[in-house]
Amino acid sequence: MPATTPEHGGLARNLRNRHIQLIAIGGTIGVGLFLGSAKAIHAAGPGLLLAYLLGGVVIFFIMRALGELLTYRPVAGSFASYAEEFCGPFAGFVTGWSYWFMWVVIAMAELTAIGIYVRYWLPELPQWVPALVALVLLYGSNLLAVRVFGELEFWFALIKVVTIVALILAGLAVIFFHLGELGATASFANLHSHGGFMPFGVLPVLLTLQIVMFAYSGVELIGVTAGEAENPQVVLPRATNGVILRILIFYLGALLVIMSVVPWNELDPDVSPFVFVFQKLQVPAAASLITAVVITAAASSCNSGLFSTGRMLWSLAQRGHGPQVFARLNAQQVPAAGIHASAAVMLLAVVLNYWVPKEVFTWVTSITLIGTLWTWGIILVSHRNYRLAVRAGRVAAAPFRMPGAPYANWAVLAFLVVVSALLWLDKDTRVALFVAPFWFALLGVGYASLRHRADRATAT
Repeated sequence: MPATTPEHGGLARNLRNRHIQLIAIGGTIGVGLFLGSAKAIHAAGPGLLLAYLLGGVVIFFIMRALGELLTYRPVAGSFASYAEEFCGPFAGFVTGWSYWFMWVVIAMAELTAIGIYVRYWLPELPQWVPALVALVLLYGSNLLAVRVFGELEFWFALIKVVTIVALILAGLAVIFFHLGELGATASFANLHSHGGFMPFGVLPVLLTLQIVMFAYSGVELIGVTAGEAENPQVVLPRATNGVILRILIFYLGALLVIMSVVPWNELDPDVSPFVFVFQKLQVPAAASLITAVVITAAASSCNSGLFSTGRMLWSLAQRGHGPQVFARLNAQQVPAAGIHASAAVMLLAVVLNYWVPKEVFTWVTSITLIGTLWTWGIILVSHRNYRLAVRAGRVAAAPFRMPGAPYANWAVLAFLVVVSALLWLDKDTRVALFVAPFWFALLGVGYASLRHRADRATAT
């Protein structure tokens, strides 16, 4: 049944458990794994697995903190609403707009990946053309009812999951039964017999944390679905626990098998490791098949980006932190105005793919990470303050609790600060640290202007 309370503002609760599970997985498994992992393997070797494992542990605590807040009060504004309630109005304003910005830039990265991979079949086609076509198609689908979006994203994400599982099973068969051309050399020993487990030392592994944490970005998308989930008190905890386990299996399992089947130093940093391995396994039309899957993966993540940005603009407008035009829903109970605005900004990806096609992917992933790290950090701070409010008797305790609080909160926050600092060590990712001050300064000016208008309206 559609929600009718002011808290949800008319959004329809039509997303089922299977939709939410696959939306979260689909939003996370995108170019970070299929495209970004090639560069990361080349930079760190098998030690990359440690970076993904460490990042996975951090994501576990972030998601459990978010899960506890979601069961306390499941709303579409999610962490932006919790930031406002437990950290103050300015924190809610910054979080909502930063998350919107983050997903706009993630969608730009996914559109860039689509442009790159379509050129596998059409090398003469300008990179910006497929990006534009994909944006137009996904923009149209997001204006439909949320159940239609949920079904589309379910099948998008399922294609990715099936592909990863197929890679893992095929790779394990080659390793254990020595099948095919790769069978003679495929072994878990490849993880340490080509220069060691960390052939370049610890620092390169740490430097890959930027790529690793970008790959995990989107896992918090469960929070944005809260306002449209059926039976959220049951569905959201189940989805939170399920997505953590599955993402760790998909990421660690896939990379472990890839670097065991083919020695890491034989992988091409400019070619998706999925394409490379399936070609080596002599799967018919492997490169075309996996290229199509990777394009689907990128489209899926971009689709999630349009979904989340539209809802976040709607939530900001509901709380008076954005233009009221974004607070309206169309006849399908979809925040169409927010989707229009987000898609318009995403057109910048098409422009960047025209002007700087080689640099655009690294630029946008680096900038995205700033918004991601802020969002994750504010979830942890909001959770800590929520626990303090529970202890003081101001709010009710949620039945789904994060373990290790408050020490885990501080440990994860310290890790996020370290990842931010590591961006400075790479000239390609340093651009994010230049953009961040301007972004937060712009938000400060916007919030001050908003408060000034509100004070004048109150005075009159």
